[in-house]
Amino acid sequence: MSINLFVGNLSYSTTDNSLAAAFSGFGEVISAKVILDRDTNRSRGFGFVEMSDRDAGLKAIEEMGGKEVDGRAISVKEALPREERPRRAPGGFRPRGPRS
Repeated sequence: MSINLFVGNLSYSTTDNSLAAAFSGFGEVISAKVILDRDTNRSRGFGFVEMSDRDAGLKAIEEMGGKEVDGRAISVKEALPREERPRRAPGGFRPRGPRS
């Protein structure tokens, strides 16, 4: 069973590849993704790592929390399931109730 990890306090220079490399010593990394700001295309300072083995992921949480990656002490915890959000209308238009 796989596990998804939330990794916070990432350096702006951290890439998907360097994030995967930091966790690969604990087991197979299925995916690693640094989240980017859609306007600036710059790191938002956090990312996600999916590991194939839950036990390896729990060990990574225990041992990687507070460790330095690319010059910053990172925080690591199990990621919460993504909550469903309603889709936005195109163009940012949000219908409102009747005007009086």
